[in-house]
Amino acid sequence: MENKDKTILIVDDMEINRAILAEGFTDTYHIIEAENGKQAMETINAHRDIAAVLLDLIMPEMDGISVLRELNRTGKINHIPVFIITAADNEDTLTEAYELGAVDVISKPFIMNFIKSRITNIIELYGHRNELVEIVNEQIKKLSKINKSMIETLATLIEFRDCESGEHVRRICGLTRILLTSISDTYPEYYMDRVEIEKVVNASILHDVGKIAIPDGILNKPGRLTKEEFEIMKQHTVKGGEMLENIPNKIFDDDTFKYAIDICRHHHERWDGRGYPDGLAGDEITIWAQIVALADVYDALTSPRCYKAAFDHETALNMIYNGECGVFNPKVLEILRKNECNVKNEHDLVL
Repeated sequence: MENKDKTILIVDDMEINRAILAEGFTDTYHIIEAENGKQAMETINAHRDIAAVLLDLIMPEMDGISVLRELNRTGKINHIPVFIITAADNEDTLTEAYELGAVDVISKPFIMNFIKSRITNIIELYGHRNELVEIVNEQIKKLSKINKSMIETLATLIEFRDCESGEHVRRICGLTRILLTSISDTYPEYYMDRVEIEKVVNASILHDVGKIAIPDGILNKPGRLTKEEFEIMKQHTVKGGEMLENIPNKIFDDDTFKYAIDICRHHHERWDGRGYPDGLAGDEITIWAQIVALADVYDALTSPRCYKAAFDHETALNMIYNGECGVFNPKVLEILRKNECNVKNEHDLVL
């Protein structure tokens, strides 16, 4: 069976070895060659259609084990089967190669019919597996869109009850994505991969879901709340978490669900420990709750409410930096300064 649309990369510093292997596969596969590990990585990075790599272990410039480590670092080892070429029988080296993801060993001297059959079977197996992964990922994306739509619908209903438009939650999403991505890229202790960041973004939509339990007279009061009324308003943080915990047959994945509960309860905590409901301080407050809190404050300041007019961008920033609207993590404020233009553009885009 011909597979000329599939490419095999042969990596060996000995030209005769490359020639023998190439001759055995050239009738069914497209063949490319590299004489050391450095060339191999350059070739792998330049080609997206490599179906398998036949990799010698002992080479100049970059040996086979180093290539395997790099393929592990970039995640390519999960999609491309790597076969080790060796005449040696060094148990420690072969064990390390297997631990780094090599799927099989091609021993010298080569028995081509046997080798060809083994490699072809594994290439087909990987091809089917990669296709299945793509199908699963597409289904996950579709389900994620459906779940996000359901979450947005629920949050928008709450926003309308709060005399706000559904644009508030969309602005919170955009601001959360900008600030959380930036702080993740800047501070290793706050690192989150992009998939987790998107889960937080989706979870942020529900930050004020607990307001559905607050009486209209308090929720939409045009003037300042009394002390007693404010105590009732503060309960929206607790009520939100409780409501989410009692949703049957959860409408989103477990991680997003956990982020949403934490954000609901803790987006009014303060860095100095004087927030509510739990009086958390410093990094007792999760970084995602800190970021959503900042996004919420900025949007509240720059948007008109039933009890105030909107502040302009510069005024809102100065109020936040001067501590007039809570106390925030200095690193979070640094990220806000770094992204002032992006924050303004995101806010204006959704107005």
